[in-house]
Amino acid sequence: MATPKGFARAIIVLTTVTAAVMELIDTSIVNVALSDMSGSLGVSIEDISWVITSYAIANVIIIPLTGFLAEYFGRKNYYITSMIIFTIASYMCAQSTSLVEIIAWRFVQGVGGGALLSTSQAILFDAFEPQDRPMASGLFGMGLVLGPTLGPTLGGYIIDHASWPLIFMINIPIGIAATLLSFYFIEKKEGEGKKKKDIHIDYNGIILLAAGIGCLQFVLERGESEDWFNSQSIRICSIVAAVGLITFIIYELNIKNPAVNLKVLGNRNLAFTTIFTFVAGFGLFTSVFVYPVLAQRVLGFTAFETGNSLLLPTLAAVIMMPIIGKTMSKGVTPIPFVVLGFTFFAIYSVMSANVSPDVGKGDFFIPLLIRAVGISMCQLPLINQAVAGLQQKDYAAGISLNNMIRQLGGAFGIAMANNYVANRYAYHRSNIVSTMQHGAEQAAAIAQGIAAKTGDAATVATNKALTIMNASVERQSYYLSYLDTFRLIAIFFIAVIPFVAFLRVKKKTAAEQAAALKAVAESH
Repeated sequence: MATPKGFARAIIVLTTVTAAVMELIDTSIVNVALSDMSGSLGVSIEDISWVITSYAIANVIIIPLTGFLAEYFGRKNYYITSMIIFTIASYMCAQSTSLVEIIAWRFVQGVGGGALLSTSQAILFDAFEPQDRPMASGLFGMGLVLGPTLGPTLGGYIIDHASWPLIFMINIPIGIAATLLSFYFIEKKEGEGKKKKDIHIDYNGIILLAAGIGCLQFVLERGESEDWFNSQSIRICSIVAAVGLITFIIYELNIKNPAVNLKVLGNRNLAFTTIFTFVAGFGLFTSVFVYPVLAQRVLGFTAFETGNSLLLPTLAAVIMMPIIGKTMSKGVTPIPFVVLGFTFFAIYSVMSANVSPDVGKGDFFIPLLIRAVGISMCQLPLINQAVAGLQQKDYAAGISLNNMIRQLGGAFGIAMANNYVANRYAYHRSNIVSTMQHGAEQAAAIAQGIAAKTGDAATVATNKALTIMNASVERQSYYLSYLDTFRLIAIFFIAVIPFVAFLRVKKKTAAEQAAALKAVAESH
């Protein structure tokens, strides 16, 4: 297949990066719309949060299977079909009038979106010559960093100026344009679609993976809101996840053509890299979860203000991605980047754990800038390190597993943060209440002031005073809880750095580097 040039290549870059950014935006754009959606559909916040859970479950199931499905159906066909599925599901989400309906369509959207992200990168890499693929990697990395950050900003603006269905409807013109451009400008790979009869489909492995990973993701995402093992659904899903994953591992290790090649984890370098990848996913997703909640619940930022505070610092990572990709293409070892990235993320967490409760919006710029630099130094180097020491034929399997581990690290981090915040909130609230002196006198003074100003009866004024005092205690308790969570994130990043001693560096030839980068694309 000839490498496209000029206008054709520009269109492919625009199409693939836009499609990936669109999918990534949808992972976070609904986070700021949950209140509006719950009110419109007449359900609780806990119930409507299923729109996040269902999308995440679909994504984590499809990621390790994308390479196989693209090979089976043909990459171009699979890409265009996934884009159509994503676009139609976006429309149906916007038209949904019940909780079950929107959850189902969000799952379908996640199936199309997970494939969209992976295949976009493979197509983008094929549009460049091997020596130029580090630049392609950097271009795609820009989208990977920018997408999740744009979600809250765009979602906040839409909620402030329109209604929640628009967060799904904006995908439709983009999806239609990307589908048409893909049909006319993206060429099929050589031999695409001719090997279908020769491909063995590991149905058992796919079913076990879907059951095990899907239930595990459900437990991690919904455990806190369902009160963990006091919930029958959590107990059942935990059993299914354990049995499904154990059976999956045993089965995949003992068949000739597995859906996911787990044997590559026998490589020490990949095994230890997955530890770093898990922690990177843990920190990335948890920080994106904790910071916006702290900003809105405690500091009083609006959703749009919170998104804007994240956007500008993130541009630093967008700029750095192509630079790091180009540097690594010259043979620079990825390990120093990984160590620096984890150190920067730990510094960001420590700085965030020491913010004042009256901090201004601009005061977060430096910590968030440090976080962005840390992210840019972790992303590409960890992917590169995952394949160091693997044979070329195992690149795709190694990177696919590495990406799945990152997603699970993020799910674990958010679940842990939810649980940790709840426990620390109870602890801090108890401490604050127990150490309050003259609480009754303060309540009486506040009530007297309210009565004098509004003319309320003594009982009404007292209830308002108690509400004000309770809100103050609640705000302070949550504030301390989120700071504790940032400290915990810092501990994770610092604790894992010594494991770098177990990583092995193998300098690649230019051909090996190009093959590794291509494998990154085809199995992201």
